[in-house]
Amino acid sequence: MPRDPRVGDWSQSKLFVQFIDQARISVRGGRGGDGIVAFRREKYVPAGGPSGGDGGHGSHVILEADSNLQTLLDFKYKRLFAGTDGRRGGPNRCTGASGQPLVIHVPCGTEVRHLTTGILMGDLTAPGEQLMVAFGGRGGLGNAHYLSNRNRAPEKCTEGRDGEEWPLQLELKLLAEVGIIGLPNAGKSTLISVLSAARPKIADYPFTTLVPNLGVVRRPSGDGTVFADIPGLIAGAAQGAGLGHDFLRHIERTRLLIHVVDGGADDPLGDLKVVEKELEAYGHGLVERQRLLVVNKLELLDEPGRDALVEALEQESGRRPLLISAVMGQGLKDLLNQVWKELGV
Repeated sequence: MPRDPRVGDWSQSKLFVQFIDQARISVRGGRGGDGIVAFRREKYVPAGGPSGGDGGHGSHVILEADSNLQTLLDFKYKRLFAGTDGRRGGPNRCTGASGQPLVIHVPCGTEVRHLTTGILMGDLTAPGEQLMVAFGGRGGLGNAHYLSNRNRAPEKCTEGRDGEEWPLQLELKLLAEVGIIGLPNAGKSTLISVLSAARPKIADYPFTTLVPNLGVVRRPSGDGTVFADIPGLIAGAAQGAGLGHDFLRHIERTRLLIHVVDGGADDPLGDLKVVEKELEAYGHGLVERQRLLVVNKLELLDEPGRDALVEALEQESGRRPLLISAVMGQGLKDLLNQVWKELGV
């Protein structure tokens, strides 16, 4: 029997290990180089005076958004990022070399917070966007800086200063315009697989999807819109139950939510209420977000049951549900037309 091309394989479990969306790191700017004490001693320069140069500045630490990265996996194995130190000054008022900035690449959509205080330091969303997270130390002064009418031969210099050091919390929130949500086995993975080239794992047991799946769906104009299939929510997800609490953050940036309800479930109306309650409990404005209500698995409903379900869901949510069958490909065109309308495409 040929394998369904939509169905994933064991590598999904491997991806779950690799999908890291939170990390704690420490960053430290480089130490400034020391100034030195030196005097000019050329044969034909009597009383040459002080010529000690300044130390170079330590390197800064910078975070930069990189569109080629998808997770924070790199920070699982390396936690300390330290800039290079500046070089000490030289004679003849030569300034030591400054450290080159240390640029750390992170995925687009990474929020950076101070680990201790929780203060948001920056939010890197655009490719190439940078955030300075630790300044390098200033270089020390050589004795040439202390020349004065009172002191013609100063023997004083200063040491370089240490760079800043901060503990940081990195939190990745996926950048997707459309988020697909619903209870486990509502058909979210099947839906994103038929709308895009994404190939998530699909099976008939709960929590088949263990990581958010991203797929690009072509607009009528030819541009791509990113859809995100968020792992199934359950009752209590906002308080940490199941997988929902870990991945609810990934729909905070979406402009539109597609709430998928399993039309073949024992209590579709109750399933709707569970997800609505979790969105409200999680906060962050998700319950007020633009939302489409979609009833999936249309092939399991007869016409009288279909009409009764639509009426009940509309009365409960205030939204007219769309009827689709992701596996049969029914109603998908109308769904996409409604998505483009809501997004203003």
